[in-house]
Amino acid sequence: MELKDYTKKIIESALNKAGISFSDYIIEEPKNPEFGDLSSNIAMTLAKTLKKAPRTIAEELIKSFEFDNNIIEEVSIAGQGFINFKFSKKIYPLLLSSVIEEKENYGKNNSGEGKRVNVEYVSVNPTGLLHLGHGRNACIGDTIANLYKWNGWDVTREYYFNNAGNQMKNLALSIYARYRQQLGETDFPFPEDGYHGEYIKTIAAEIIEKYGSQYQNGTDDDLNFIRKFGENWCFDKIKATLKRLNIKQDVFFNEDSLYHDGKIDKLIADLKRLDLVYEKDGALWLALSKMGLKDDRVIVKSSGEPTYRLPDIAYHRDKFERGFDLLIDIFGADHIATIPDVLAAIKYLGFDSSKVRVLIHQFVTLTENGEQVKMSKRTGKSYTLDDLLDEVGEDVVRFFLIMRGISTHLEFDLGLAREQSEKNPVFYLQYAHARICSVLDLAKERGINLDRKPNLSILENNYEIDLIKKILKFKETVTTACDKCEPQILADYLRELANAFHIFYHECRILGVEEELQTARLNLALATKITLKNGLSILGINAPERM
Repeated sequence: MELKDYTKKIIESALNKAGISFSDYIIEEPKNPEFGDLSSNIAMTLAKTLKKAPRTIAEELIKSFEFDNNIIEEVSIAGQGFINFKFSKKIYPLLLSSVIEEKENYGKNNSGEGKRVNVEYVSVNPTGLLHLGHGRNACIGDTIANLYKWNGWDVTREYYFNNAGNQMKNLALSIYARYRQQLGETDFPFPEDGYHGEYIKTIAAEIIEKYGSQYQNGTDDDLNFIRKFGENWCFDKIKATLKRLNIKQDVFFNEDSLYHDGKIDKLIADLKRLDLVYEKDGALWLALSKMGLKDDRVIVKSSGEPTYRLPDIAYHRDKFERGFDLLIDIFGADHIATIPDVLAAIKYLGFDSSKVRVLIHQFVTLTENGEQVKMSKRTGKSYTLDDLLDEVGEDVVRFFLIMRGISTHLEFDLGLAREQSEKNPVFYLQYAHARICSVLDLAKERGINLDRKPNLSILENNYEIDLIKKILKFKETVTTACDKCEPQILADYLRELANAFHIFYHECRILGVEEELQTARLNLALATKITLKNGLSILGINAPERM
């Protein structure tokens, strides 16, 4: 039984008795716990419709409330008309047993059953190594995919990339220049728009090691080989970095396939049929002004080269045609300009653009002692994601990259990340899990039967009840974090849960007390362990048993 659902049924029943059909209200925890466990603004939101004072409406509704006094201890009115519900302490321990029974499934629900979601994240072209911004995109996207999975959706994790065009040409020319330089031509010119990272020199050195000077002539075939070698090298590194972060994709979608499969040509033909494109100055323009936007945009340049908007529109159309009920795109802030254009075109092509959810994450700054870190121990220029993983570890990187709201700029504090103390939120969470494992192992060593059915009703002091309340919020937290696409909601919750456990641990002796109480507290610790581990698994973070 979910207490919020139980409360909602009480309110809905009272509304039905009064002949009122109304759903625009909320039930939430009041900021001040003295007001109770849950509070609703139903009377406030009904005031305009019923043309009555909110407090009067609240009084009338309460008279119609029907509930079990063993569950709800008190219903009261606060302020202008907020209705507050206080639950009996006796109900919380009774709900705890379901956590232990559900184990690794605790927190899952089937609200998304029968629905398919495509989550596109990372989507870096294979021209270099992943940096911190890519890492934030990857960790956010993968965690959101996990959240949808826990809410019953059929999830496809997708990586969209382009291995053609000027970027790949510049990659090939950059490697070729370093290749010739390492073959002894130290003055061989480096392309003006080339890639300057040390990894380019590494790729060139590997080509020399495997093939010698075989490709030094720079023919089209030579450059094509070098381009493909560089592409594969970069992709292998990208995938290896993602694997370190416990991140995976189900589909790698190549932008170039949109051209080879005729989907770009079909899109242009359909846009022409709808009179949504026109030619001007030798270029092809998308008539966005006909779709409610201010400015028309070029989708094919006079040179014949497409702009980003054209394949982006074709790609989203392809995803719709694959039958997804929801499309989620994780983009960096530098992609914000093209989004309205793509959504407008999708809508005018006959698709429901409201099913596209675009999440924009802000940039990441690496800091130490309050100052921005610019230098890398490896490249001498900028931190790669692998540099950071080497520095502080996979779990810390992943948690730090999702622990702030997506729309906020993230300062990654290297000093805090290195901390092996409760100041580091990852250490704090993992230590809580490891501490519980230690207690449970010690209980087994002492011959305590953990399978004995506990009498949870004797858990009644404030530290026990506060911890139980926090555990029972897990399901709602997973749902809320999914609905809002905000992984930091779950991260914040887990920190609160760990804090509640640490307080309980220090205030309530678990082992060595009277047997019935010992069994009950061990089961409370077990329920905490289950919840922590499930939450950490959604975040893609390990739950160690020893630290």
